[in-house]
Parts: sequence; structure tokens; C-alpha cells
Amino acid sequence: MTNQMKLIFAGSGAFGLPTLRALQSQIVLVVSQPDRPAGRGRHLVPTPISQFALENNLPLLRTDHFNDEKLPEADAMVVIAFGQKISQAQANHPRLGSVNLHGSLLPKFRGAAPINWTILSGESFTGNSVIRLADRMDAGAILGQSRLEITPTETAGELHDRLSADGPNTIAKVLAGLGTIPEIPQDESQATRASKLSRRDAMLDWKTGAESISRRIRAFWPWPACHMRLLDATGNEVRRIALARARPAVSEGTRWHPGEIEGSGFINAGTDAVEILELQPEGGRVMSLADYRRGHPWMPGMRLESPEK
Repeated sequence: MTNQMKLIFAGSGAFGLPTLRALQSQIVLVVSQPDRPAGRGRHLVPTPISQFALENNLPLLRTDHFNDEKLPEADAMVVIAFGQKISQAQANHPRLGSVNLHGSLLPKFRGAAPINWTILSGESFTGNSVIRLADRMDAGAILGQSRLEITPTETAGELHDRLSADGPNTIAKVLAGLGTIPEIPQDESQATRASKLSRRDAMLDWKTGAESISRRIRAFWPWPACHMRLLDATGNEVRRIALARARPAVSEGTRWHPGEIEGSGFINAGTDAVEILELQPEGGRVMSLADYRRGHPWMPGMRLESPEK
């Protein structure tokens, strides 16, 4: 029955691509944001969802004003990382209404950056939630959820891809029972926010401790990324790098100051230390610290600090 449903798909970001790919034979309309200027040349670039629709000859509507558009008849609408608030009139247009896939275990981490804030908060598990669209962001009744374990050194980029790949199965289960499965209201007392990220969020204070710093490095990779100035012992800048993966480590003690490279190669974080596992030199590729050290200085007494924003 599910594969006979006529569906509208509303989305913009790459998070929804696996689900759109799985549902494409049922799609009567794809709706996405308009093309935006990008890159040095500021050429107009379609969203990942628009690009997929164009490449696969799916009917595509690109609009800044979704609520003013006339929609075709459909059984349901699937909304994933769309980027516009959808009115209840549009949400209720399909016969069985609309559902939204969100990358957290709601009611935790409502908002624009749930995956990043899940890692930053030190959660051991996460998952996708499929909810009804509501007037308040990510506050609709829960129709289904999945559950994934977060690995100890996983980055936000890696978790994004795993949750994205989980989307088709989670959506399919909900669509199969839409109209008959329970719709469970969210517990508002458990709701937390996952606000939009900025580059300033990725600045590091090496006095805040290894666990907090390691989470921040992983939570903000690949964007906005924790960019660093690598300074020699006299304070001169040697290189700029971005930190991609890290974990807590044991410090060699108080002879080192926060942000300094210890004799072990770890970064002092006060009472403990941070082991950098992967980094990206400015203009280079992501590599392990071991590979970086084969051709670049990473010496005890050198220091890492966030550049001024």
C-alpha cells in the first residue's frame, strides 16, 4: 500500500536525499528553496534536493513562498530540512496530512542544528523522529522514532550521514501506518533547543577541560569547524589548521599551560589533556595527526589558540 501512495516532498538540504531517492517513484512534486548564489563567482546553485530532482526528471517547484503555492493532489507530504515554515493549510492539503523527519530524539534538540548539539551535550544515543507539522518548530506529535548509538569519536558530519541513511526506513514505517498509528504528544517538560550554529561557537577555550573541548571539536566538524592558529614557543604563527577529531587524554601535569602541546603531543586543557586525532591544514586535506607530524612541526611548547573572529 505504501508504494502506491502519491507523495509531495518538501526539502532543501542533503539530509533528505536518501529518503527522496527511496520515494522517487511515488513523487508527484518536489518543492525546494530557490537557487542561491555560491562560491567566488556567486553563480546560482540549486539545493541538493533540487539538483536530484533535475537529474531524475522529477516535477520540481522552487519557491520562497511555499504557503502561496497551489499543490497537486497527494496522499501525504514528507518534509525534511526544508527551511520554510509551512502553514497548517498547506500541511493538511494531502489526504493524510504531512510528516517531518527530524534528526534527534524529540523533544530533545528542537531547532536548526540537532546533530551538532546532540554531540556537544555528550549524548550516548540519538535517532530520527517523524512528527506531524505543528505551529511551533519541531513540536508536533511523534509518529515514529529510530535509535542509534553515537560512537566515542564520531563527528557531526559522520552522524549526519548515518541519520540521513536511516531516514528512508523510519519514514517508510510511518507512511505504512499513517492514519492508524498512534500520534503521541511531546513532553514539553523534556524539550531542549538546538540553535543555529555560528563560527563564534567553534572558538575553543583550552581551560574548559578535555571532555568539553573534545566534544566541541567533533560537534563542529565539518562546519563551522574549530579553526586554530598554531604558534611556536615565542608566539609566532606557524600555520593555521582546523581540528576535526579529538578525545580526552591524561595530562603530563602543571608544567604545561592550557593550549600548549605537551611532551606527549597532547594539548593541555587544565587538569587534563586533549588528543588530536585528525586535523586539516589550511589549504590541505584532512589527515591524522601522525601524518601531519611527518612533514610539519608539532613540538612541545608550541601552542594552539582560536583566531579572532
